[in-house]
Amino acid sequence: MIALSIAEIADIVGGQLADITAEQAAATRVTGTVEFDSRAVTAGGLFLALPGARADGHDFAAAAVAAGAVAVLAARPVGVPAVVVPPAPIADRGASVLEHDTDGSGAAVLAALAKLAAAVADRLVAGGLTIIGVTGSSGKTSTKDLLAAVLAPLGEVIAPPGSFNNELGHPWTVLRATESTDYLVLEMSARRRGNIAALAQIARPSIAVVLNVGTAHLGEFGSRRAIIDTKSELPQAIPPSGVVILNVDDSAVAGMADKTAARVVRVSRESSTDVWASDVTLDELARPRFVLHTRDGQVDVALAVHGEHQVSNALCAAAVALECGATLGQVADALAAAGPVSKHRMAVLTRDDGVTVINDAYNANPDSMAAGLKALAWMARSAGHRRSWAVLGEMAELGEDAISEHDRIGRMAVRLDVSRLVVVGTGRAMRAMHHGAVMEGSWGSESTMVADAEEALALLRAELQAGDVVLVKASNAAGLGALAEALVTDAADPEEPHR
Repeated sequence: MIALSIAEIADIVGGQLADITAEQAAATRVTGTVEFDSRAVTAGGLFLALPGARADGHDFAAAAVAAGAVAVLAARPVGVPAVVVPPAPIADRGASVLEHDTDGSGAAVLAALAKLAAAVADRLVAGGLTIIGVTGSSGKTSTKDLLAAVLAPLGEVIAPPGSFNNELGHPWTVLRATESTDYLVLEMSARRRGNIAALAQIARPSIAVVLNVGTAHLGEFGSRRAIIDTKSELPQAIPPSGVVILNVDDSAVAGMADKTAARVVRVSRESSTDVWASDVTLDELARPRFVLHTRDGQVDVALAVHGEHQVSNALCAAAVALECGATLGQVADALAAAGPVSKHRMAVLTRDDGVTVINDAYNANPDSMAAGLKALAWMARSAGHRRSWAVLGEMAELGEDAISEHDRIGRMAVRLDVSRLVVVGTGRAMRAMHHGAVMEGSWGSESTMVADAEEALALLRAELQAGDVVLVKASNAAGLGALAEALVTDAADPEEPHR
């Protein structure tokens, strides 16, 4: 974060000083990072006191200051230097991203954090910072990682680790930027209408990327129309001087061209547009190769990430980099070197015994699940018809469509000729996935339903054979990431991730 005095922070967020005099607050500056985990505090940092599932951050304020923080942003005095913001009235709290915010203290600290991030972002933009916002029902994190890679040759880039894309992770990422940052890449997620518009107010992007509109979080939004409208909030937030990158292979995204006053750049892997791909092929590990076309030329691209769906993500990242001044050669070189970065997302590793594990266990929705299954089927088919395993957990937040979508994925596994399906969980949705697989193609023992990740791991350890390919995928709440990691470490000397 840019250096600010404690007094300046109090003024920005509308807070009161506690356990520090006005003179001390004016003389003491925050020069380190802003953290919500006291274990991550750095010298000169600011600690956020937030309520959690097992503990309240206010109880760790003293430990954070002892670790180097110069102040705490809190909802009550904590016995150490703090900027205190009062809990929000119940009527003003809304639906907090903090599940355990019972008294509104978390909502108050998050609102203050948003004000601080907005003030910092405004100052940095005035100094030349370019902010890029990315949204979509799937692929946001992969695209964010590709964006960080293609922009790196042009200057210093800040991008969120993993999926820091909500009311906490978004401003936290903004506050990682400093005067030396040239590009700030922000992933924007939503649980309801207005979320993306609010995030865009915190840090106003001049470039937007919209990837797709699927059925992720359908249970929370209520309809696909509501999802489309919410994703449209990002292009609507871009000023006329900005640029909106749209993946026009998705008709709902293509329609967002009418929602923005900014210049629109269209990308496609199906037709010639502003930035498009032709001659797409996959290698034995489902890493795409294609020809990248623009109005000014073309270049061969070989991706280091896995899955045909990554072509659209790469095209969007390339379009942004080209708008920022990159050459086609720089884009191709950066994409070729950009392997998987964020944890548990299409990370492909091969053990000494030849078993390949595809760890895509961080998140899942119908579109990303289908993409993962297609990548699995390709890897198994392109290397001598290896046995394939799909270890699948629940896709969360699908509402009334949960049963039909899980049934569809079970049937898709059969149609893609996956050798074995392991359905992890015994709830209605997972029973529907198992039933769909059994009913499609008269499967029997090829689909197995187990109670939990531990039982799935025991089954795999008992039945995996050398050379098998295993996809592990589910929404994060299913906890299958640890299962995938255990499969990799089962080998004595796993190879390095494929690049």
